[in-house]
Amino acid sequence: MNEALIRLAVFVAILTTMIVAEALLPRRQREIDLLLRWPGNFGVAMLSTFLVRLIIPATAAGVATATEAAGFGLFNNLALPLPLTIALTVVFLDLIIYWQHRLFHAVPLLWRIHRMHHTDIEFDATTALRFHPFEIVLSMLLKLGVIVLLGAPAVAVIVFEIVLNGSAIFNHSNVRLPDKLDRALRAVIVTPDMHRVHHSTLPQETNSNFGFFLSCWDRWFGSYIAQPQLGHEHMRIGLAEFRDRTTARLDQMLINPFVDADQVKTDQA
Repeated sequence: MNEALIRLAVFVAILTTMIVAEALLPRRQREIDLLLRWPGNFGVAMLSTFLVRLIIPATAAGVATATEAAGFGLFNNLALPLPLTIALTVVFLDLIIYWQHRLFHAVPLLWRIHRMHHTDIEFDATTALRFHPFEIVLSMLLKLGVIVLLGAPAVAVIVFEIVLNGSAIFNHSNVRLPDKLDRALRAVIVTPDMHRVHHSTLPQETNSNFGFFLSCWDRWFGSYIAQPQLGHEHMRIGLAEFRDRTTARLDQMLINPFVDADQVKTDQA
């Protein structure tokens, strides 16, 4: 089984598991019909995947293999055990994704690209799929550059891709975890309750909890907020400027970076 099939199989398994868990143990009451949101969220994910393959034919694992063959990069010049190299690759790439995320919030041009992810006015596992193709391409280019510099082995890159995709689906899910379990998990990884704060309409909460997999980065770099001000059941999800339900449509997602927030319809959702 090749890299793409492995990743697809794990992706489908995790997404299906979390969708079932959301139905059985929802954290928040759903207010918008799935048929309004899911076509756009799945559609933009498929479009992004197609464009990345079109613009950047090489996969991350393929670049890692070529880098290893050339003997380039840090890990290709260190005699480290493979398990340690895999662990270090996952940790370092997760740190890079954390800072990339902060940068996309801090730089106005990058925020216009990233904010489409935040215009989802519900929060569930499919929100993890809702990234603008521009952001996916930029993220892929950054990831490939880091992989080359690290000299990360292909197996480590595949493990990281699976961990990143799986954790994003998990921590975007509308699942109620027992408080004790949430506290235990978030000591190490980002939980749904932790990441949901990041999707609040309150700016100070939107600009917090940037981590995707490991929760330590937010604590260490001062961007951690434990709980939303209004509580998880009553907090508002999304952005105050984009409240119309048409933001769920694929065409509206794609043009979002080119829309001025002060010119958007403000019908409340």
